Order: sequence, then C-alpha cells, then structure tokens
Amino acid sequence: MALGMLDIAQAQALYDVARKWFAIVPPLQVPITFFIGAPFGRFAPENESIFLVDGIKAWIAMELVAPIAFTYTYLQSPLSPTHSIPPLTLSTPATLLAAFFLLHYLNRSLVSPLRSPARSKSHIIVPLFAIVFNVVNGCLMGTYLSSPGAQTFLAEAFARPLFWLGVGMWAAGLAGNVLHDEVLLDIRRKAKAKGKARESIGDGKNKQEYYAIPHGYLYSLISYPNYFCEWCEWLGFALAAAPLPSFASGTALMATLSPPYLFFLSELSVMLPRAYRGHQWYRSRFPDYPKERKAVIPFLF
Repeated sequence: MALGMLDIAQAQALYDVARKWFAIVPPLQVPITFFIGAPFGRFAPENESIFLVDGIKAWIAMELVAPIAFTYTYLQSPLSPTHSIPPLTLSTPATLLAAFFLLHYLNRSLVSPLRSPARSKSHIIVPLFAIVFNVVNGCLMGTYLSSPGAQTFLAEAFARPLFWLGVGMWAAGLAGNVLHDEVLLDIRRKAKAKGKARESIGDGKNKQEYYAIPHGYLYSLISYPNYFCEWCEWLGFALAAAPLPSFASGTALMATLSPPYLFFLSELSVMLPRAYRGHQWYRSRFPDYPKERKAVIPFLF
C-alpha cells in the first residue's frame, strides 16, 4: 500500500514499527561484523563468482534509493493530517535540513562513485542489504522531517544555538568526508596513471582496487577519518533536527529516539566494526604502517 493511501493511524503505526526495528537491528550486528568483514572493497571475495557485481554500479544503485525514498516520503508527509507538502523554501528549517540530506546523498550516490577510477567488485548481498537499510532510513527521515512534531520543534530553530552548532558540525563533517575521500581517490588516480590501478587477488581471476597508505589531514591520527567525519556530520544533523533523546529509562530512550539520532547510531553500529577490521588489515598489509594511528577516533580507538 502506498504511503499516500494510508490514514494517519496506519502511517503512525508503520512509522513506529520501522523506528523500533531500526533501533534494534543495527546494534545486533556489531559483534558479528567485528569478526566477519562485509564482502566488498578490501574484503571482497578472492575468487570470481556469479554473485560478484560491479563495485561502482552496485554502489550507485544501493545509495541512490536513500534520496529517492526520502524525497517521496517528505513530499507525501504521511503523518500530517492533510498530507500537505512542507514549504519548499530554504528559509524553512525542515526544508533546509532536507536539502542537507539530499546534498550528502548527491555526493555519496553519484558524484563520488562517478569520480572514482576503480572499485573492487562486491558480493550481491552487500548492495541488497544496503538497499533495505537505505529505503527504511530514507523513509523514516523524510516522514520525520515532514511530520507535525518536527515542524513544531523546528519552528523556532533559527533562534536556537544548538541548531547552528549542529549545522556547523554537519558542514564540517561533510567537508571532511569529501576531503578525506579525495585522498583515497587520488591514490587510485595515481595508480591508474602508472598502470597499476588493479591488482590480482586469490586465484588471479578477480582483481581489486590498488591500495596504499593514505597520508595527510586526519590520516595522521586515524585510519578512517572519512568515517569519523561522517559521524560528526550526522550527529550535527541530529542535534539540529530533533530534540535530545531522554536517558531516564530504556523505555523513555526508545520512545524519544527520533530518526536523525537512529541514523547516527546505526552509522556507528555499521561503520565502527568495519573501521576496526580495516585498520587491522592496513597494519597487516603494510609493515611500515604508522603505529601511532588509531582506527577511527583520534587518540582513543
């Protein structure tokens, strides 16, 4: 059933169920993914298989569904009594935040992969799971930002210092994410220019992208500054977009965890184990890897 055909009670029930499971499922995978790497990128399967798909095309497909789902639900406004479209002007806080969300995914789903010289193949399970994640997250975020509750909370947002702190964190995080991704892209460009953009793994039939030690900016402190910056980005977005959750009890926390904070927490759950395993991979792959670097949080982890 399309969201536009649901009455408010049905839409609210569906929204609450999706929000509940989005709070439960991502943390459950953390113990598993600390030991088993997702089969893409540097952890792509070594042997050729019918289940391996093109890395760039798979990335575009799995990331592009997020802004599509977000835009549809934001314009449908399923929790609004009139299902009216929020004012589409950047002088409206909710629409400004919606533009931030879409700008991030414009870079993530199109600009970044299309500028990448190469990506390793990915097992089909990775884009399939990512599509489910991104559809749910996009729908939750679009539904939340267009809801009467969010509109009320954001009505005086421009007068709140916390809103502008969040916007500043979002902007700095996005810039840092793009900057550190550019370091990795530059490694691949230089490798491609030297004719070594791809290297054989396993039986030699499958090839993965060329890897080298990245340097500069936050790479002097951590192995995954692009992840760290993305966390700053979405924590800032949550601070700007939603009330702080209540930690009075487990029940209160579950009731007050809005989609912006759920997205931030799910990013931590998905990316923290990946950064840890990737950091260990760098250290095992390169004997001269800087020992002072942490994995993803400067000076701590």
